[in-house]
Amino acid sequence: MSTIANDRIVVLGQRAHAIPVERYASAIGERLPEYDVVTAATAADERRLLPDASIATGLRIDESLLSRAAQLRLFACGSAGIGHLPMDALAERDVAVTNASGVHGPNIAEHVIGWILMFARRLDEGMRRKQRGVWQHFQAHELRGSTVTVVGLGPIGESIVERLEPFGVDTIGVRYTPEKGGPTDEVIGFDEDDVEDALVRTDYLVLACPLTETTEGLVDGTALRRLPPDSVLVNVGRGPIVDTDALVTALRRNELRGAALDVTDPEPLPQGHPLWSFENVQITPHSSGHTPEYYARTADILAENVERIAETGSYDGLRNQVLAPSDER
Repeated sequence: MSTIANDRIVVLGQRAHAIPVERYASAIGERLPEYDVVTAATAADERRLLPDASIATGLRIDESLLSRAAQLRLFACGSAGIGHLPMDALAERDVAVTNASGVHGPNIAEHVIGWILMFARRLDEGMRRKQRGVWQHFQAHELRGSTVTVVGLGPIGESIVERLEPFGVDTIGVRYTPEKGGPTDEVIGFDEDDVEDALVRTDYLVLACPLTETTEGLVDGTALRRLPPDSVLVNVGRGPIVDTDALVTALRRNELRGAALDVTDPEPLPQGHPLWSFENVQITPHSSGHTPEYYARTADILAENVERIAETGSYDGLRNQVLAPSDER
């Protein structure tokens, strides 16, 4: 039976979204006042504090630090992605790992809805005319009755679909396991014929999926040609999901109404890149994930798991668990 060896939780000093990591430590302390929450602000602090820690949290931990953390039982990763973590080394040491999946759902969904509404009502054109001091009417669209295809029905995709519901749109969800269903009107897998059938009916294509072998280059020249010429591409997933050269070609040929990109390939997008020059392309610098609620939500996950460990004595069955210990030490 596992227990928490001491009442100390070590917060590694890697800040997220330019928010001081001390706010994370403070949020954890508010939720777990009986624990000693300490911030390892420097590399020296990390080397000093980790050897006796049962629980640590942060954006990353490398094998060098891990080799010093002989008592570590749980690493609570502060990001949803875990590809940068030494998972094999963590597994060898029987360290449980959780991630921050879901904390970005509300803010990224709002980012996507804002872009969709901007294209529907042509608010970008209104801003351009305002900058020129031109009072001249222009035509716009309605979102109601449109078809929105969301690729990826994880917490972010589900948050997007939830916020789309009041607008009276038809929704198609694309996920690896369509048999699981989802909140969209239709759910399909990545079968080529199914995806093609969805694309030809899509007014807004939203990419909210991780970058995998399946999704890399998913939106290539062929996929872009399947989309109606009045459709809009929105990417809040990863840049390489879209073939950038093919997107530039489609935009130059007026084969899309526009694109909204929070992620690009390459990233950061170099000065002088063609994507900067299109009036119908909106770009934010991988910032849709920013929210002032980030640390509050990650602290909620950690606090729930710490309370569960204290209650059950087990480091298995935790919220957002991505690695369970092979046995109980």
